[in-house]
Amino acid sequence: MSDNELGLFLRTRREAVTPADVGLPAGPRRRTPGLRRSELATLAGVSVEYVTRLEQGRDRRPSPPVLSALADALRLSAGERIHLHRLTKSADAGFNCMGGARPARDVRPTVRALLERLEPAPAVLVNRLSELLAWTEGYERLFGPLGMLDGTPPNAARFVLTDDRARAAYPDWELVADEQVASLKHGPFRADMHIAALADELTVTVGTVFTGRVERLPGLPRANGVTRVVHPEAGELRLAYETLELPADDDQRLLVHVPADAASAAALDALTGRRPGALRAVPGG
Repeated sequence: MSDNELGLFLRTRREAVTPADVGLPAGPRRRTPGLRRSELATLAGVSVEYVTRLEQGRDRRPSPPVLSALADALRLSAGERIHLHRLTKSADAGFNCMGGARPARDVRPTVRALLERLEPAPAVLVNRLSELLAWTEGYERLFGPLGMLDGTPPNAARFVLTDDRARAAYPDWELVADEQVASLKHGPFRADMHIAALADELTVTVGTVFTGRVERLPGLPRANGVTRVVHPEAGELRLAYETLELPADDDQRLLVHVPADAASAAALDALTGRRPGALRAVPGG
């Protein structure tokens, strides 16, 4: 399994930027998705040989000015720039800002009160190990029948990647599985002994379903988006979600779901016993 996360991230970002995005002509007979290495090198003001070394993992400690130039050339967002910086820090195998700290499983009273205020929206609190720590009744009504809440504690990555019910619950299962793996990789990944233990388990239990994603996906999950879910009573729903990061001391994140269209809003209203339209859909969803 490759440990060249910096190279993987740079290559996937380079392939995601089109020549038109940076004002370059596409030209004929282009076989490379996105930018060529030579084009990125020109835009960043470095040699193509150096870009090659970075992507191949033969150089893992670019200077801050080079990092900044690459980030500008790749049109990285603020979150992507932070992730790029973290990857250069984690090039040292001994680096782990979490140390040996166990994944946080205690839920602060204020966070529990916040979840109560979010009713009846489906909302759940998750730690860095993808363990589900607390959730609203709305989340339990929606995801409980799917099998997501099985386990002590329930674990979203383990459910999605190992439980056959997840493939029936998520019509876009491949994308959901990608996001679960990206979430596990977001941070020290195998430098964290607790995530490494889960990664070893998934390597054994599901094989390439997990390891193939580790090889090709950068650890940069989406903070928001739309997920399709098939519920045994409510049918197929389109849910928009937002990820809210709690302070670093909590080491937890809150995922909140809202209906992405009017049909999903009506179905959730029926599921929660609310009057039609009480749980509003995302405008324009």
